[in-house]
Amino acid sequence: LSFVWLGLLPFLPIQGLRESAMATQSRLGNAIAFSLLVSLLILALSTFVASNQDLQIASAERRIDLSSHIVKVFLTLKVENTGTTPASEVLLAFPPTQVDHLALLKAALVAGRKKKRTYTSLDVKSKLPDGPNGTKYFSITLLHPLIVGEAVTLEVLYILTHSLEPFPLEISQSESQLVYYRDTAIILSPYHIKQQTTFIRTPTTKVESFTNVEPTSRTGLELKYGPYTDQPPHSFSPIIVHFENNKPFAVVEELVREVEISHWGSIQVREHYKLAHAGARLKGVFSRVDYQSRLSVSGAASFKQLLARLPPRVHSVYYRDEIGNISSSHLRMDSRKSELEIEPRYPLFGGWKATFVIGYALPLEDFLYESSDGHRYLNFTFGCPIADTVVDKLIIKVALPEGSRNPTGVVPFPVEQHLETTYSYLDVIGRTVMVLEKSNVVPEQNSPFQVYYDFNPAFMLVEPLILVTVFFLFFLACITYLHADLSIQKYKSS
Repeated sequence: LSFVWLGLLPFLPIQGLRESAMATQSRLGNAIAFSLLVSLLILALSTFVASNQDLQIASAERRIDLSSHIVKVFLTLKVENTGTTPASEVLLAFPPTQVDHLALLKAALVAGRKKKRTYTSLDVKSKLPDGPNGTKYFSITLLHPLIVGEAVTLEVLYILTHSLEPFPLEISQSESQLVYYRDTAIILSPYHIKQQTTFIRTPTTKVESFTNVEPTSRTGLELKYGPYTDQPPHSFSPIIVHFENNKPFAVVEELVREVEISHWGSIQVREHYKLAHAGARLKGVFSRVDYQSRLSVSGAASFKQLLARLPPRVHSVYYRDEIGNISSSHLRMDSRKSELEIEPRYPLFGGWKATFVIGYALPLEDFLYESSDGHRYLNFTFGCPIADTVVDKLIIKVALPEGSRNPTGVVPFPVEQHLETTYSYLDVIGRTVMVLEKSNVVPEQNSPFQVYYDFNPAFMLVEPLILVTVFFLFFLACITYLHADLSIQKYKSS
């Protein structure tokens, strides 16, 4: 029909008719494009639904650990292929409110039983399109396609941050902190689940209230939801648990780690912290007398000590803030680790913040290596050394020796990377800095990363030559001055 209209246009004598025909042609083109788009969308959705119908979950067990301010969820799934074709992936579903707080998602294939169990890591990636009500999908890629009639067992770990809501929002110095946790009693999944159970573990037995979805039971620190049977895809049953949690809600709003490599024998590390207490805000005036005299009651939701796990063989350790050195720290060392206990100048209550710097030096031979192809590389630990903290924004700056070329960062998870240039003592052309940035970092991401680079050993002579040249010029200036002074005195005496 479109081609017919195009063929008739030259034979229309009236300008108005031609314009009308052109408008009709445009509307027809838009309608055809829209129809094609809808058809493609329907085809994609039908393929997506069909692939989901090929799988079902025979059993699911979920364990939610609320013992700190970092929520850890352990999920065990037994997946069966009840379709007609092999399946190469398994989908995980998350409500949009959890995706915004998702810091880590890992999956593993389980083989064997009990003590002979083996775990094989699997790739997990975000998948489009979204599901009903904004449900977000992640795809677990299986090592081998799941044959029709067979089953596979998967174990999934995901970690949520900023998912505990203080309620009330403000508490006095002597009150305990209560928080809300929101989730669903029925596991959200794109598959039919034949049987499932959810366990929620709280830090104490003090639970103010919880949503009851029969069958629900409570024993000690544990809430049990289920077992539930034959739940259709995308089932959802919201629950709220209101409980006591006085664990330190330590959040590092920004951490900048500066790692400076010197081929002369050491690595200098400086860590700049912006620390905050993310729990219920303090209501009223802080009383240090009550805090020190009633330690077991006053300030139960606050914290005043932090533990930083540093690499072994550290030396030249310091801990200071804008005022100066902070003496309330203690360093313990052995052959495997170094632990630095630090105390801010004041205890931290909800809404309070503190900034400080931790610095130390490390032996070069423990962290700098040379690969088989001639590249040098730094092997260091990603993440935050302070235990049980969430880092909202982490920036790692690795300053390479002057003259380094072709830097490449290798990190086991996605991060933002870019290069900068900085200048230090006796630098001529400046040092290349590899910058790694990541948001929403948890302790489970404290894993090794590498920075590879090329280096010409001739550059190691630059700084000594500069020092020798400066010394020679200084010596020459002194000789010239003495010679001139002697000449002047000789001239005066004559």
